Amino acid sequence: MSVDSCNTESLWKSSEKEMECRANRLLLKASFNCLFSPFVDHSNGSFNLKALSGGSGYKFGVLAKIVNYMKTRHQRGDTHPLTLEEILDETQHLDIGLKQKQWLMSEALVNNPKIEVVDGKYAFKPKYNLKDKKALLRLLDKHDQRGLGGILLEDIEEGLPNAQKAIKALGDQIIFVNRPDKKKILFYNDKSCQFTVDEEFQKLWRSIPVDSMDEEKIEEYLKRQGISSMQETGPKKIAPIQRRKKPASQKKRRFKTHNDHLAGVLKDYSDVVPGKQ
Repeated sequence: MSVDSCNTESLWKSSEKEMECRANRLLLKASFNCLFSPFVDHSNGSFNLKALSGGSGYKFGVLAKIVNYMKTRHQRGDTHPLTLEEILDETQHLDIGLKQKQWLMSEALVNNPKIEVVDGKYAFKPKYNLKDKKALLRLLDKHDQRGLGGILLEDIEEGLPNAQKAIKALGDQIIFVNRPDKKKILFYNDKSCQFTVDEEFQKLWRSIPVDSMDEEKIEEYLKRQGISSMQETGPKKIAPIQRRKKPASQKKRRFKTHNDHLAGVLKDYSDVVPGKQ
């Protein structure tokens, strides 16, 4: 085969590939125009997001923005409820369609756990609705007395307006504890339970390794030493008394009587001594 024929064949193959690529690009462009043409502003080539407002993603995006805004204004101290129009105005969503407004009013906001309806208006609904630092201290004290432990800082910040300022004002009346996941827990600082432990006793306490022992082994060890565990000092559960089933009452046997027609005629001679009349 000559050199010219090889060059011709290579040129033909390259032009064939180029034509195939151009055809694919045209097909892709046609498909794009068919799918997204209704949402494109042909004057400048940009997307019209308002045209996409009927999609579920857009609806839930608006809902998320509303809930986040209501939470933010609650944390600022603006706890009074708003109408839907006021919410849409403050979140810059007045241009949403009628279907989306109806969905927000009848389903989304009514069923949202973080929104409550007050006289036809909407307000943020935190886990703990706290007005001031005194309400926070009462809540922590109540949790402590009931043995419920502490409360997440994020839950307090959600429900207490200007939470950081209130927490700072309480000072040492509350205690912070960091969890392994780095979340902060607030506890009531019950100063009546504060007492001094002898340093020698602390050393003895810390010198006993219990990392490799589970609760059952610790309880067994305490029993061998004659020490009752805390579980045994608590109120014991009383086993329910099993009542014995009463035997079925025996019904008196009834004998069938005969000679009923002679009642009052026959006499009883069982008491009569033989030989005497």
